[in-house]
Amino acid sequence: MDAIPIHDIFVIGGGINGCGIARDAVGRGFSVYLAEMNDLASGTSSGSTKLIHGGLRYLEFYEFRLVREALMEREVLWKNAPHIIWPMRFVLPYAKGLRPAWLIRLGLFLYDHIGGRKLLPATKTLDMASDPAGKPLKPLFRKAFEYSDGWVNDARLVALNARDAADRGAVIRTRTKVVSARRDGSTWTIKVQNVLTGETEEVRARLLVNAAGPWVDHVLSAAVGQNEVHNVRLVQGSHIVVAKKFDDPRAYFFQNKDGRIIFAIPYEEEFTLIGTTDRDYPGDPHDVKISDTEIDYLCAAASEYFAQPVKRSDIVWTYSAVRPLYDDGASKAQEATRDYVLKADGGEGVAPLVNAFGGKITTFRRLAESMLEKIEGFLGKRGKPWTHDAPLPGGDFPATGFDAQVARLKSAYPFLDQRLARRLTRLYGTRAQKLLGLAKSNADLGRNFGADLFEAEVRYLVDNEWAVTAEDVLWRRTKRGLHFSREQAAALEEFMRGLSNRHVAAAE
Repeated sequence: MDAIPIHDIFVIGGGINGCGIARDAVGRGFSVYLAEMNDLASGTSSGSTKLIHGGLRYLEFYEFRLVREALMEREVLWKNAPHIIWPMRFVLPYAKGLRPAWLIRLGLFLYDHIGGRKLLPATKTLDMASDPAGKPLKPLFRKAFEYSDGWVNDARLVALNARDAADRGAVIRTRTKVVSARRDGSTWTIKVQNVLTGETEEVRARLLVNAAGPWVDHVLSAAVGQNEVHNVRLVQGSHIVVAKKFDDPRAYFFQNKDGRIIFAIPYEEEFTLIGTTDRDYPGDPHDVKISDTEIDYLCAAASEYFAQPVKRSDIVWTYSAVRPLYDDGASKAQEATRDYVLKADGGEGVAPLVNAFGGKITTFRRLAESMLEKIEGFLGKRGKPWTHDAPLPGGDFPATGFDAQVARLKSAYPFLDQRLARRLTRLYGTRAQKLLGLAKSNADLGRNFGADLFEAEVRYLVDNEWAVTAEDVLWRRTKRGLHFSREQAAALEEFMRGLSNRHVAAAE
């Protein structure tokens, strides 16, 4: 019987941190195996507010290091993935009796000046009586501040990190659960199970990375056998999506009387995204869903500002996720640190383990670099840090060149209508041409499952991005689910079941 090959690094978790770490590590020359028990980005990483932002409100909790690092990452990530990340202006209406204007000005001054801003425009003050941003709001808001941050398609960010890691040689296994991980001296033996087939196998590695997000403590207790662990505080964040409330391309930052804030953001062209809530979550992260209390809270908070109130009947979709914040003992959920904490044990003949706690999507790349410093402390140095200037798959065009990229796609495939060309460029960037192949008409793209989701795109996602179910395609790789009927979704599910004789890991 052949000996099991030993990987340098085994990563548990296919969210943004796990995939970011796998990509950075394999790019430096480490051999990497990543296991995700569900789909990529199926937990926290597809349930964010979808912002690449410094975190203006974290300044109130003196999180200056985190805010500065996040601000510096905005333009780095935008340049690396200009198809799925783009700048957005935010309008913060001034409301009497809440945060004083001088405090907001001070915060925005710091925001403008501590983060190495080059391409993003600076803060300015708006007269809401004359500015179009005042139109959808109640007339009592006379003044507002406008500042820059970024938008990200969060689930696609994860998939593209995984794709790049696999292109560079990493083994990426979805629907693969870690059953146990035991130390055999200086190496780990990890038992994994394919949750679709029930098959198990053993994998060996020199170092184990636990990036399981909300399940990070569960992995330590159930798989690694460490008892009485309590490192993370689970905080639920829920969002509602409603029919479009305003035509302006800018987003809104609303302050609430309870000290919390929510955003109202243009979403998928025809909708407005409103969120998030912040409350401690005591249950199983698998079961998280928005509560009636949270729906009422978001509707009421947005209705304080919009001239036309937000009603339950306006809601077309909701989503909810659990943020695994490092438990720093903060009394309120919204005060718990969003910073990441990395903790290691082992070494000197004992197989090392490094756990990643907390973090936010904006700082995933820096978290990965910090993780590699820890890894190199155990396994020695390989290549240098490299992800700062490396585009993600499909992102190899200028940061400000999105419209030109759409025009290039239209020129190469004249039969595409403008909306489809934009959507494909938004999701796939320069790799849209790989998806479209030799097509000369819509008919060459195969069956249209609805809302211009053609068979060619579905097959591309199965072959290249680990999509297995209709949910993977409709709600994580694309957001076509917002436009699909139940019947259309069922037809897509049936089609994808027909493709399921392909191996789950066909994307390698």
